[in-house]
Amino acid sequence: MTKLTGKVYLVGAGLGNVAYLTVKAYQLVKQAEVLVYDALVDQSIIPLISPHCLKVYVGKRGSQVSTPQSEINGLLVKYCQQGKLVVRLKGGDPFIFGRASAEIQALIAAKCEFEVVPGISSALAAPLLAGIPVTDTVMSRCFAVMTAHEPEALNWASLSELETLVILMAARNLPVIVHQLRQHGRSPETPIAIIKNGGRFNQKVIVGTLNDIVHKTSRESLSPSVIVVGNVVQLQTYLQPRHNHSRIMLSPLLNHTILVTRSSEQSNEFRSLLEQKGAEVLEMPTLMIRPPSTWEPLDQAIAFSDTSKPFDWLLLTSANAVSFFFERLLANGKDTRILASTKIAVVGKKTAMVLRQWGLNPDFIPPDFIADSLVENFPESVSGKRLLFPRVETGGREILVKELTQAGAEVVEVPAYESACPDTIDPNVQSALENGIISIATFTSSKTVKNFCKLLEGFAGDSWRDLVTGVAIASIGPQTSQTCQTLLGRVDIEAKEYTLEGLTQAIIDKM
Repeated sequence: MTKLTGKVYLVGAGLGNVAYLTVKAYQLVKQAEVLVYDALVDQSIIPLISPHCLKVYVGKRGSQVSTPQSEINGLLVKYCQQGKLVVRLKGGDPFIFGRASAEIQALIAAKCEFEVVPGISSALAAPLLAGIPVTDTVMSRCFAVMTAHEPEALNWASLSELETLVILMAARNLPVIVHQLRQHGRSPETPIAIIKNGGRFNQKVIVGTLNDIVHKTSRESLSPSVIVVGNVVQLQTYLQPRHNHSRIMLSPLLNHTILVTRSSEQSNEFRSLLEQKGAEVLEMPTLMIRPPSTWEPLDQAIAFSDTSKPFDWLLLTSANAVSFFFERLLANGKDTRILASTKIAVVGKKTAMVLRQWGLNPDFIPPDFIADSLVENFPESVSGKRLLFPRVETGGREILVKELTQAGAEVVEVPAYESACPDTIDPNVQSALENGIISIATFTSSKTVKNFCKLLEGFAGDSWRDLVTGVAIASIGPQTSQTCQTLLGRVDIEAKEYTLEGLTQAIIDKM
């Protein structure tokens, strides 16, 4: 019997945001069979993860209950010995104030293969993204990075003589840090900056001096944050990006935080479109795409297609329908040749693009990119025709089926996939809604609207509508807008072209 051989990658996630992953880290996260991840890993990374990947959260946060290090070590060993590709995703760099050594010792003891993948440390990136360099030819010829988790263990007399200090894990001990620096000779007018949530949508920078910073932050929650002490803090005034006219023209969605409610598997393209226009994007997946409860109806339809009397038309109204249909075709030992006598109608540019990735061109795309216009624009009479319609298992196109049937077609509906509502939302998104950070919430189907409302009601109860009072509601098309009107009471933005590009442009035009 061949022994399974897995491998553990200890990967630095940088600031947590997907934008600051290294290329190797990006590739490994996409390949992971098991992901063991920390609290500081941002939800923007989640769409990279395979739906078949086992996700294990082992975050450590301040005074909260944390996963014991021995348990984390055991998880890494267990999954590696099962032959899995395991990614241990850590905030920042694995070896900068992390516990990578303990994990590696456990892996060595168990004779597990491992590799360390460096990450961008918040000690370097967070200050720079706040407009503060840690070195300067005049103001700072050296700097020191430390953790103030145990401030009594540091040599403050020596540290106070250095030009620039970068301090991590320091939020709870800020008064102690200030006291020690002043006691050991640093001027009370020494500049200090506290960078909270560096590199994220809710980044906040508080600048002061050793004389007033404790007072300025007395009512602030400062975790997680990076503290910079030294004259380089004064450079922020000159280096922080300015929102001048030309920048606004190039980035029309600058200073807007936009919520994307698509499934995590489908959000990357939309996120990219919005970020290219300057928006901060938060993802709140309201759909989980998964196989249907049974493959039997689809398998029977595929078997029928491979006969002397195939279906006349194959109707594909979403990219998900395309992917699941053709993947099931292959699973049944068939290929696209069984569709040689079947014409294909698709709805939308994205659906057509995914179909072409399977080597097929659609025979018909309705001009309005919506399924409801498919019947009136159909290129031939459907009377007496047999149409195969692989669709979502619940909440699909009832109007489309009804109209085609009334026109004389025999429509064979088969579940090809299911879209379920997640159980929870990301805590960062919940906080952004509660604190009025989100400018616009976007919806690309009626089901995203319904599940969005369900999720909000789940944590806010009867007052859930208050969370979207100041949020603009953006819809991809008329059917989605109708659901927004019914459940949210309004639609502020509707795409003229019912595509992601069209919705992005509609948001820009409105702003």
